[in-house]
Amino acid sequence: MATPAEEEDERNLILGKYEMGRVLGKGTFATVYHGRDLRSGESVAIKVIGKDRVRREEGMMDQIRREISVMRLVRHPNVVELREVMATKSRIFFVMELVRGGDLFDLVSKHRRGLPEDQARRYFQQLIAAVDFCHSRGVCHRDLKLENLLLDASSNTLKVSDFGLSALPEQLRHDGMLHTQCGTPAYVAPELLKKKGYDGMRADMWSCGVILFVLLSGYLPFQHENIMKMYNKICRAKYQLPPWVSADAGRLIGRLLVSDPEKRISIAEMMQLPWFKKGLPQPISLGPRMAVAVAAEEEETGDRELDPDPDPVAAVNSPRSYNAFELISAMSSGFDLSRMFGSELRAGGTVFTARLAAGRVMERLEKVGRALGFRAEKSVKAGWRVRMERPAVVEFGKDAGDTLEFARFCEHDVRPGLKDIVWAWQGDPPSLPTERPAITCTTADDAAAVA
Repeated sequence: MATPAEEEDERNLILGKYEMGRVLGKGTFATVYHGRDLRSGESVAIKVIGKDRVRREEGMMDQIRREISVMRLVRHPNVVELREVMATKSRIFFVMELVRGGDLFDLVSKHRRGLPEDQARRYFQQLIAAVDFCHSRGVCHRDLKLENLLLDASSNTLKVSDFGLSALPEQLRHDGMLHTQCGTPAYVAPELLKKKGYDGMRADMWSCGVILFVLLSGYLPFQHENIMKMYNKICRAKYQLPPWVSADAGRLIGRLLVSDPEKRISIAEMMQLPWFKKGLPQPISLGPRMAVAVAAEEEETGDRELDPDPDPVAAVNSPRSYNAFELISAMSSGFDLSRMFGSELRAGGTVFTARLAAGRVMERLEKVGRALGFRAEKSVKAGWRVRMERPAVVEFGKDAGDTLEFARFCEHDVRPGLKDIVWAWQGDPPSLPTERPAITCTTADDAAAVA
């Protein structure tokens, strides 16, 4: 049995990497703490879930895996970033970006007649940017509400949080629809109340309509002390706009709060509306590009110098780190442990382990790219730290463009061009190579994460 001092140390220090401080909030299944990264001194938010509770609640482990998978897919400036997931024998830790400005509900509650229209529009534009990005990756949030929209310290940037009820394409049934009834009653779309299949993306748009209504009016469109009567109002899309909401904003709300999901306005249509486009920054076209991340063990000189002039776009899409189980998975054909904690590649990505050192892998990738007509270049931007090892674990992913075209490119061009340096492609059937690279797990807590 652990001594009180050991228990206190475990409570405040997480695997020697983070220090936990005061409680920021409590939910049904988790507690969120203020934390500090001991390596950088940066403040973070740490969501803690007890494994005993997870084991008792049916389906909760699947929900946790799904939430982690989703948050790895939706890296976006208007989505709260998941930095790391760790586990001990008794608890699971989500280390997330700390968003200091509170939630949008608290802000709106201070204004009896809603926010000024320009301010409401700015937040709504950011919400739609995040939702559009999630939908482009096949993710439906399913619990969009003011309490899940956080603000930075200056209250300028909105961040979507809490993907615990989100859905991925794998949850669609044979009819191509979702069937789980979930969400917050006042924000839920009418089709979810009818106990039939529904399109999660169209349901998200209804919730966005409710949010826009509240931002501009200061109160919810569908309210009643009797929840069944409130559901009746939702199903009939019966609401009344206050007189201070402008005509253009009212028309957009009217096209979002449509009971028939097929007639509800889409994001593409919304983006053409003059009201929505007002004050909207011009989008930056990045064009088709690829990113290659090489994770490796430090050698001699250690970390390489960082670029003194970081690219803000590259920083958003910086390569993630790999834990011991992801490394083992990548080096073992047919033995994929990464799904145990929902580690997912970007859409259309793949992982392989190489026979050569990381530098040689980069050279070969450049050679294959040039032969196929691509312009290949090495880049070490802010937040990217390339370290060397033998063998190398490589994530080769698509940042933009058509997923099917990328899959064909990987299968017919990349894989044949790298066949003599690849140990194993993640997801391939088991094979029996004559030689294996070795991996050493150095902490008991890492091993406990599998339990």
